[in-house]
Order: sequence, then structure tokens, then C-alpha cells
Amino acid sequence: MKKMNFSKMIRVLSLIFYDILAIFASDYMALFLRYDFEISKVPTEFLENTSMYLPIAAAVTVAIFAFMHLYQSLWQFASIHEYGLIFGASLIAYAINVSVRMLLKMHQPRSCYLISFVLFALIAVCGRVLYRVIRNHKNISDQHVRPSNIRKVMLIGAGDAANSLLREINISALQKNRKVVCIIDDDKTKKGNLMCGVPIVGGRELIQKSAEKYAVDEIIFAIPSADYAEKAEILNICKTLNIPMKTLPGISQIVNNEVIADNLVNVDVADLLGREPVKTNVDEIIGFIKDKTVVVTGGGGSIGSELCRQIASHNPKKLIIIDIYENNAYDIQMELVRKHENLDLDVLIASVRDEAKINSIFEHYRPQIVFHAAAHKHVPLMETSPEEAVKNNVFGTLNVVRAADKYGVSRFVMISTDKAVNPTNVMGATKRICEMIVQSYDKISKTEFVAVRFGNVLGSNGSVIPLFKKQIADGGPVTVTHPGIIRFFMTIPEAVSLVLRAGAFANGGEIFILDMGKPVKILDLAENLIRLSGRTPYVDINIEFTGLRPGEKLYEEVLMDEEGLKATEDEMIFIGSPVDFDTDEFFKKLEALRSAAESSINVKDAIQTIVKIHETVEQ
Repeated sequence: MKKMNFSKMIRVLSLIFYDILAIFASDYMALFLRYDFEISKVPTEFLENTSMYLPIAAAVTVAIFAFMHLYQSLWQFASIHEYGLIFGASLIAYAINVSVRMLLKMHQPRSCYLISFVLFALIAVCGRVLYRVIRNHKNISDQHVRPSNIRKVMLIGAGDAANSLLREINISALQKNRKVVCIIDDDKTKKGNLMCGVPIVGGRELIQKSAEKYAVDEIIFAIPSADYAEKAEILNICKTLNIPMKTLPGISQIVNNEVIADNLVNVDVADLLGREPVKTNVDEIIGFIKDKTVVVTGGGGSIGSELCRQIASHNPKKLIIIDIYENNAYDIQMELVRKHENLDLDVLIASVRDEAKINSIFEHYRPQIVFHAAAHKHVPLMETSPEEAVKNNVFGTLNVVRAADKYGVSRFVMISTDKAVNPTNVMGATKRICEMIVQSYDKISKTEFVAVRFGNVLGSNGSVIPLFKKQIADGGPVTVTHPGIIRFFMTIPEAVSLVLRAGAFANGGEIFILDMGKPVKILDLAENLIRLSGRTPYVDINIEFTGLRPGEKLYEEVLMDEEGLKATEDEMIFIGSPVDFDTDEFFKKLEALRSAAESSINVKDAIQTIVKIHETVEQ
């Protein structure tokens, strides 16, 4: 730290000394220019006045420059703004100096004042420009000294974001291992021009040819304002090159002046899913949360934490997060406290299995809205521990549902899954039983109980994308269960915004079904991720097929055959018609299931008996 302070002091003192020299030089040169550089013609009075006043002029000018923070600017990164400040500060300083000279009667020819001002401003600016040029040249020279470490970059986009990023890469000492060698832009008027000395070679049709010609090692997508279709088309061209890709996070980076190389992120495979992102105006319907006391169970998980984020941004009276895993709970607590200073937030470590604890929480807080996201969700693990799936998913849900009924919750929204449709695995079957609990209690309670069913969410804990990325980072192989397996995908924010919107539509008893778009082949996702990492599938990174796991389907459904489909106000949300079943028989079999789970005997059989109740009703 001392070294940095000393270096800064030397830089500031050097600038001050330079400016003082510029003041002396400009005043004397103004006199000599006025008299055609014939020193003998310059009146002695003017020379003496200038010599006597120069110390005052230097003090005034340096003080004005310091007041306007011109000695704190990093001139290596200076822009038009800083150079404009120099002219402004120079004008103010010379206005003061001229006034003081007149008061002190230290006269000088009037034309000298203007000449001196212009000369000083030019000298001050030129010195700083020269400093920037020298520093930038040094950085570029340093890059050429280490050619083996340089990554040749293709920049896609020649707009403001690309320009800012290119300048930062060129001058940043932290980015000596990158060099932009070519730029792609569809604007034909820019083709053949240079941006910061880098050629704009043409449109997207030249991506592959240019990558080969310039031996590109990395591609940076720098069009944050591009719509989904344009971005997907360009990325689909790039992914065939097996060159690592990065992108700017978004248009907000330009607004906040944060377009820097450190902000680059890997291209998200969500950009290649083959559909437009889901757009829903949560603000129109989030009124049912404002000024309400809201509970989120499983609030530290992938879906639960995003629910908390979106709820917190819409002014609840109070938000209570319940989670058994303290690390996740702590992470979301710290994030919400940092981003929402006025949020009334309580984070409780508790298990939904603990009926007494759940009742105590509901009795104390008297919540009006409950989002129930707590659940075991890993299919293979639940196959080997079915009793744990039952205890947590089924009876944990039953505990929260009963507490909601007992303590007068207005609306209860349970997070379900497409695996609950015609379930072939324990996890899906337990979620189907949870849906049946919700529908049963809606018939006997004043609380409006609903469930929201959707498919896989990208980036959630335990989802396939993080697993693939880790496997690629480890050098492979990437494991896919079956070459034909397909899944529906949605991003976490998309899913949660639709959950909130569905919650606003609820009248009680519904199972809301989210439109997940077109299904995606898992194999395609694996191959795309490998290509986006700059590798070649089956060459650099192998893909192995491990076979379907117990209870796993080739494809997931979102509706049971018996359910109809009814539209809502939102084109992305539908309602499945409730499937009729004998609720008395259902609750009897629930107790049998509890006994099976506690004894770990015939748990899967007991689960299957309950799931098939609706079939016996029809018969």
C-alpha cells in the first residue's frame, strides 16, 4: 500500500510540475508571438509583469485543476470528458488570473491573454494524450514480447459495447493475453473499416472463413442488445467451429459503463435451446404479494431462492424463509439483506418433517401466502431411499398443508413436477401424492390450495447442465443415459415468474401446468456444451451412454391422460382438470404409507397403491 501511495504521489507531483512549466511557457510564448518573436521589441514592463505574476498564476491554475479533480484522473483511460474538463478548468483559471492582473495593474497586451489561454490548454491536453499513447504502446509492446500467451480474439459486433470492450482489452494490463484480430458486423457500411486498428471484415457469413484466416482462439459475442433469434443464429454458426466463446452479460453493462473484459461470461447453453425466452409481466399480478406475510419453504434451494428474490422485490409485509440446509439459507439471507435494505426478513432453520416446529412457526407468524418448494428431488437417490422421499415430500407437505389450514393461510402454492404425470419413479410418485393432498384439502379448507407443475430448470442444483460442465472441465467423458432421451427445459427465473403468476390466478384446487415449449434432446445439449467450450465431441471429449436409470423415462409428460387442459389469461399457463378420487380412501392409505415409511417395509408398493386410486374410482 505504501508503494502504491508513493507512486501516486510522484504521478501527481509530476503532473503539477508539468502544468507549472506549461503556464510559464504559454505566458512567455504569448508575448513572443504578439511581437513576432523579436524579443527586443517586447516592452520591459510586460516582461517584468509576467515574471512577477507567474507564481500567482501557477498557484491559481493548480488550485483550480485540483478542485476539479484533474490530478486524480487516470489519464491512461482518459476520455473526451476529461479533456473537456481541462479546457473548462483552464478557462476558469485564466478568467481569474486576468481579473487579478488587472486589479494588480500588472498589464499585458489583451491579445496575449487569449493566446496564453489557448497555448496552455493545448500543452496541458497534448501532454496527457502523449502520456496515454506511451502507456498504451508499452502495453501493446508487452503483448508482443509474449506471443505464445496471446489468444487471438474474434469480436462479434462493432457497436458501442464492442468498442468499449476492444479499448479495454487493448489498454488493460490485466488482459495481456488477449488480442482482437478481427471484427464481425452485419452492417455493410462498416465493412473494410477499422475499429481501434482492428479490421471489420464483414457479416456473419464470414465467421467461419475469418476464424480460419486469423487463426482465432476465442470468440466474444458483444451485441448485448441482440434479440433472441439473432443471437441464436450467430451462436449456432459459431458452435460448429469448436472455438471457446464468451459474451457480455447484457445491455445493462453499457448503461452502467461496465463493459470490461473481466465481465465476460461463458455463452449459456440456454441461448441454444431453440425457443424464445418466456416473458411474463409479473408486475401486473404481483399485487397479491404486496403487504402480505409470505412463507417460502425450501427457500434456500434453486427454485425457492429465486422465489424469495422475486417476492422480495415486490414489497411483501414480511418474508419468512424456512430451510433445513443452513448454508443455502445463509446465502439467500445475505443476498436479500444486501439488495433489499427495508425488507422485513426472517430465516428459520427447520424441517418440514417436524410437525410441531411447522405449527409453531405458522402460529407465530400467521402467514397469508405459502409457497411450498421444500422437497427431495433427485430421482436415482429417491429410488434407493424411498422411505426418505415419503417422509420429506409426502408427509412434509402434509405438515405444511395442515398448518396452512389450521392457521388461516389465504393461498397455498405447491411446486410440483412433470414427473408426477404417470409416475415411473419414487420421486415423481411422491409429488403426485402431494398434488392429491393439495386437491383434497382444497375441498375441506378455506385456504386456496393449488399446485404448479413444470419440467426441468436450467442451472438448478443437481440438474444436467452443471454436471456436463464439470465433466467437460475434468476432460470427460460426458455421460448421457440414452441417445434418445428428451426433456423440457426452462430457466429458473422463467419458471418462478410463472409460478407467481399462476399463484395470482388461483381459485383453489387447480393444478397449473406451465408451457415448457419444445422438448430438447439431452444429447444435443451435451454436444453443444462441448463445442462451446472449444472442444470437439467424440474427439476431444467423449460422450458415453450409461443406460436409463431406475424409474427414468425417455420423455416426460406434463398432463395425465385423464386431465383436460384449460387456458388462462397467460398463454404460458394452463389448468389441468382435477382427477376425481375417493378422498376418504386416500387418507386411509396415507396412514398405511406412513407406517411403511417408518418401518422401511414395502414402501414402493404402498406408494403405488395410492397413486393408482384414481384408476379404481373410474372402474
